[in-house]
Formats: sequence, C-alpha cells, structure tokens
Amino acid sequence: MTDQSDATQSPDSATQTDQRSKKLLARQVARYLIQNPEFFADHLELLETIKLPREDGRTVSLMTHQTNLLRERNIEMRQRLDQLLHSARDNDQLFLHSRRLILALLETENVSEAGQALYRSFREDFGVEVTALTLFGPLPDGHGPTGDVRTSSRAGAETAIGPILRNGRTVCGVLRPAEKDYLFGREAGKVASAAVVPLANQLGVLAVGSSDPQHYRSSLGTLFLSYIGEVLERMLPRLLERV
Repeated sequence: MTDQSDATQSPDSATQTDQRSKKLLARQVARYLIQNPEFFADHLELLETIKLPREDGRTVSLMTHQTNLLRERNIEMRQRLDQLLHSARDNDQLFLHSRRLILALLETENVSEAGQALYRSFREDFGVEVTALTLFGPLPDGHGPTGDVRTSSRAGAETAIGPILRNGRTVCGVLRPAEKDYLFGREAGKVASAAVVPLANQLGVLAVGSSDPQHYRSSLGTLFLSYIGEVLERMLPRLLERV
C-alpha cells in the first residue's frame, strides 16, 4: 500500500511548483516577444489590457505609461535645451567681456594703466568684488609707476603663499587668514572665498575674492582666469621695461 502522504503534495510544495511554472511561462513569453517584435502590431487591442505597477502602488495601462514616459522625456529635453541656450548666452557674454578687456590691456602704456583696466573690467563686466594683482620684485630699473598694482618680494610671497605658488595652477576655495592678508591687503576682510592665479616665471600673482564663501569653490571652472593670467604673463614684462 502506498503512503498517502507520499502521493499528495503538501501546500508549500504545491505553491513552489506553481511559482516555478509561472517563472517558466514568463521566460517563454518574454523569449517569444523578443523573437517576434511585431506581435503587438498585429494585436493592438492587447496593449490596452496590459497593466504596469506604479511607485504609489496603483497600476496604469501600458499606453498610459508610455504617454507619461514620453511626456517626462519631453520635459527633460526642454530643460536640457534651456540649459544649453543659457550656457551659450553666458559664453557669448564672456567672450565679449574678455575681448573688451584684452583690447583695453593692449592700449595701456604702463603697469598702472594695465591695473586700472583689469580692475575696472573685473568689477564692471565680470562682477568681481575684490581684485588684486601683485608683482614680485625686484622690478626692472626705470620701470613706470605701478598704481593700484601691488609689489612684493619673492621671499615675502613664498612665506605667505608658498603652497599656492609651488602648486603652479589656479587655486579656488577658502584661504587661510595669512594668505588673504597677503593677497588682498586692506580688503582681506571682505573676502570669504577666492581664486588665485600664479603668473609664470615668478612674475607675480592675480587674485579675485568674494564675500560668499561658496562663490569660488574648489570645483569652480578656472579656464577664464587662467587665460587672463596668460595674457598678463606676456604683457607685463614689456610694460615693466617702460620708463
């Protein structure tokens, strides 16, 4: 006689068998649809019956889901387009201001005039709160006046901002008090964040500051400031030689 417990599946075993059957059927259906992508083109009425779960627990038809998805993608694409247009306008404005600054620098006759042109452009066109250009001495004999452009010995610069100079690249972020005092002098108290550009050949350093501690973040793009630094590196030595 056969044991009845062996001939009859337990409820848990039956449930597991049913789940395995459903998974197998689901894989077969999925494989069939992959192999026959035109299936729904011949059975459009089925699309209305397919339901998809949502995050809020409700279900929606496949057609509604696709419509919502297309709407979301359309909104995302419009936002990206708006960002691109905004960036393009910003770049155009940056180019015009940069062009005006370079032309103004080319017309200067001495370091003092170059400093005035630089400070005015940064303040009026680029909205920079504090600008400071410091040249390292000793300066050439017979050079003209430096005006608002500060001068300092290389040794003094090394003591105050040595790590920045040795880095050799534009640095953005929050400076130490001694670094701010050296770079910005009497206006150091206004500066909560800054960007500093060491000029090549131990010529000097260009610094800009903001009262906003987040304005000059360490991740801020520095292409423009580095570009202006390269222009100054080429112009200032010739201006310093003029009496």
